[in-house]
Amino acid sequence: MTNQAPLPQLDGELFLTDAGCETDLIFNKGVPIREFAAHTLLEDEAGRAALADYYRGFLSLARDTGAGMVLDAPTWKAHAHWADDLGCSVDDLAVANRDAVAFSRSLRDEYADSSGPIVVNGLVGPRGDAYAPETLLSVAEAERYHRTQIQWLADAGADMVTALTFTHTEEAVGTVRAATSVGVPVVVSFTVETDGRLPSGQLLGDAVQRLDDETDGGAAYLMVNCAHPDHIRPALDGDWVDRIRGVRCNASRQSHAELDAAEVLDDGDPTEFAAGYLELRRLLPQLNVVGGCCGSDLRHVTAIARAFTTWDRQPIRA
Repeated sequence: MTNQAPLPQLDGELFLTDAGCETDLIFNKGVPIREFAAHTLLEDEAGRAALADYYRGFLSLARDTGAGMVLDAPTWKAHAHWADDLGCSVDDLAVANRDAVAFSRSLRDEYADSSGPIVVNGLVGPRGDAYAPETLLSVAEAERYHRTQIQWLADAGADMVTALTFTHTEEAVGTVRAATSVGVPVVVSFTVETDGRLPSGQLLGDAVQRLDDETDGGAAYLMVNCAHPDHIRPALDGDWVDRIRGVRCNASRQSHAELDAAEVLDDGDPTEFAAGYLELRRLLPQLNVVGGCCGSDLRHVTAIARAFTTWDRQPIRA
């Protein structure tokens, strides 16, 4: 049975997320981010201000359009795998997770007049490179590893956690089991390559079905992120697509390898980008959580929000 967690986005109304936080701040706003770890911006006043201004743009958009907001705590790399690169201890990371959730909760308080719900979401990134994982975790390894950060996020008051940009099913299964044991609603967001397959080579449909089979449908819902709409569409075939409620796409059609090597941001065309989301909507009857990933910014999510506020809210199948 699917986990019926008390998340307001399960009611089907439009919810927005932010966009490509790190790429927007680095390339568009000139804000350096150490090791691509957004939580490090919270360590000083200037960084906190830049991050707050970034999120306020999306919170204002949600308020103005009457949409709900899945507001991320910027904790995607705030877990032990990155401690050495970041020059910090596990205790430091525990503090960073608590601070990030408190930061997001304070932003939610600023927008208490919004008509749509604002859900504070703790981000959980994969253990390793999301574009080219060095090793594939077993289910048991993933459950042990991710439970630590999920517990930090839950204790800090996150409403939910999202396993973002996950590359293989075993790590996703372990993360869902960890969140279930902690008692916090969890969402899994897989990433796909240009051929619509996970970086492990697995078909997206197979990954979704195995995840649900091995967790008794424990994730509140599923997502796909860090791929262009053109790369996601070919993978969407089967009844399992009803489990996908959210997408956060890259603005660029480049592959993960090309993006990793890029020195110039490819931000695509926001209007075309939004049109791609409407095509995904035709294939994903439950799609109601939308935002962006690498290369996208407030322009892209604004275009998506405008397109989606005119949709026919009855499910549309291709």
